[in-house]
This record gives sequence, C-alpha cells and structure tokens, in this order.
Amino acid sequence: MNWRRLVYVLPAALFAVLAYAMYLSLSAPAPGELPSVLVDKPAPAIALPALDAKAQGFGRADLAQGHVVVLNVFASWCVPCRAEAPALDQLKAMHGVALYGLVWKDSAAKARAFLDEVGNPYARIDLDEDGHAGIDWGVYGVPETFIIDGHGVVRMRYAGPLVGDALTKVVLPAIAEAQKG
Repeated sequence: MNWRRLVYVLPAALFAVLAYAMYLSLSAPAPGELPSVLVDKPAPAIALPALDAKAQGFGRADLAQGHVVVLNVFASWCVPCRAEAPALDQLKAMHGVALYGLVWKDSAAKARAFLDEVGNPYARIDLDEDGHAGIDWGVYGVPETFIIDGHGVVRMRYAGPLVGDALTKVVLPAIAEAQKG
C-alpha cells in the first residue's frame, strides 16, 4: 500500500471507530434505569454519624424494624433535591413508612442549612461527608431513593428526583410491594 494513501485512510478509519463507539454509548441506559446490585439483598451494614446534634442517626438494625424504610440520598448542592421536597413530605406522612435521609458528599452545616430552608421530612439522618458509604450503597449521584422492606432488604432503587409521576408510578407501588413482604 502506498504510504501517501495510508496517511488519508488511517485517520478516516480511526474516526469511524470512534464514531461507532460514541453511537454505542448513546444506547446505554440512563442512570435512573441502571440496575442496583443491592436489589433483593440486605442493606449495607454501615456505621455513620448522625447529621448533627438535632438529628438522630440510623444503623443497619434500624433498617430492619418491621416497617418499610425509604432512604433518600441528598446534598445541599443538589438542585433537583430541592424540587423533590414536596414528594418527600408526602412520604413522611405515610403510615407504616419511615423516611430516612443520607447526606452525601456534603458538610453537616450546609446540609442543616438546606433542611432549614426546604424543610426536614426525615425521621433520621446520617452524614456521609466523604462519600464512602455512598459507594457501598452504589450511589451514582443525588438524589437517589432506596425502598427497604421490613426485613432490611433493598427492594428498589430510583435514581433522580421524585418529581412528576415518579412518586405515584414508581416509588409508591414499590413501597406497597415492599409492605407485602
């Protein structure tokens, strides 16, 4: 093959391979559709501090007290977390469901200021300031919500804010299903 021809063919071939790889990446599932390895497995046994002196923390045993727990992962710097505040208030009012919060990659002071501003729907709040517990939970970003049945088994993970029909079409049916088991 002529070297001059190779100078033109090689970049075109590399571009074609790169374009094909990018095309394949477009068909990857959205973060909200990515499956969680925790579904149908016990919730991680992680010991974290409570957010602050005003909050009560939780541990693995608190996730298996016979009632459904909705664990919402949030941060003060998360804009969609503000948008889901009304849905969290609805979950807080549900009978037989406990709403816990996990502050992820944030400081206690900023998280407390956020809760003072938007309202605090959480019965218990843990602080994962460095984000290591989020790794055990498989957190991709905030907000994320986990449904945990009364035995401490993760039944569902929802990535994204609880806005629109996410609460009524995804989370509430998952809670109802978790309450059966």
